[in-house]
Amino acid sequence: MIIEKNEIKGLLVIKPDVFEDPRGYFFESYNEEKFRQFGIDVRFLQDNESKSGKDVLRGLHFQVPPYAQGKLVRVIKGAVLDVAVDLRRFSSTYGQWAAIELSEKNKWMYWIPPGFAHGFLTLEENTVFFYKCTEVYHKESECGIFWNDPDLNINWGIDHPLVSEKDKVAMGFRDFNSPF
Repeated sequence: MIIEKNEIKGLLVIKPDVFEDPRGYFFESYNEEKFRQFGIDVRFLQDNESKSGKDVLRGLHFQVPPYAQGKLVRVIKGAVLDVAVDLRRFSSTYGQWAAIELSEKNKWMYWIPPGFAHGFLTLEENTVFFYKCTEVYHKESECGIFWNDPDLNINWGIDHPLVSEKDKVAMGFRDFNSPF
């Protein structure tokens, strides 16, 4: 397993050792001891899975403290452009974003600690996205930032994705007062 730091402190790309043979493949998608060695010393409380058609955009979502979530995300089927936005107001990369393509082919995972907004765009039909969370869903703590906020200027590579009604009315980054 290789764990690489991202240009934004705290974000990690996890590249598992994948063992393939004529029967298929095997890889370790989570190992508490190995993750702890790389600074991911957390307890996961909830797993989530979604299935989406191509060009579906989910995000940018987060929960505010004390229910802030860290997320370990990966794609089981299909592919996504996965985006994390730094919401930590005292971070030197506050308001900056990082993107990575996660797919069933590369089998990479992305660690997104608390203090980040998260979203993804599906690149293939029937994409299955899976993530482990360090906190349970708490509706009153849920927030969102508009997916194509001009201040963030995220390059999603698409102008008209399919988004939920909730994501269509998310707040602008400029209006966000970070509790992180």
